[in-house]
Amino acid sequence: MTSVSALATPALPAEPSPSIRENYRLVVPNSPSAPRIARDFVTSLLLVTDHSALADDARLCVTETVTNSHRHTHSRLIRLDVTVAPRLVTVHVRDDQPFALPLPGALAGELTSGRGLLMIDSLATHWGWTIYGGLSPTSKAVWFTLTENEGTG
Repeated sequence: MTSVSALATPALPAEPSPSIRENYRLVVPNSPSAPRIARDFVTSLLLVTDHSALADDARLCVTETVTNSHRHTHSRLIRLDVTVAPRLVTVHVRDDQPFALPLPGALAGELTSGRGLLMIDSLATHWGWTIYGGLSPTSKAVWFTLTENEGTG
């Protein structure tokens, strides 16, 4: 049996590691202003966290994903979860319509919408969607990851 001394000096907290991921959340009403609010939030976040090299691409991708959620769902709220790590950012845009899945224009044939997802595909390192709720789906998130190239930022 190992004993623990009540007099032991606690270890000092370690300096923050540069590989720590920071998570941020924004919840906005599903309204025409939601894309602008979300875009401005993510842009400000990237500038403050020294990810300015990703800001322009993030603005476009956030605008597209939040606009799609606003236009194609009846969710009351749209939630953004942003993970910032060294040299990358991942954004999840979540709504309460698990079966309103994104369909890029190239797959949709002659549809007049869906072209924004092709833009996301060209800008993002990875993108996709996740359905939440298991056998009784309750929501979905469309997500994308942007990565800084060597020597940028």
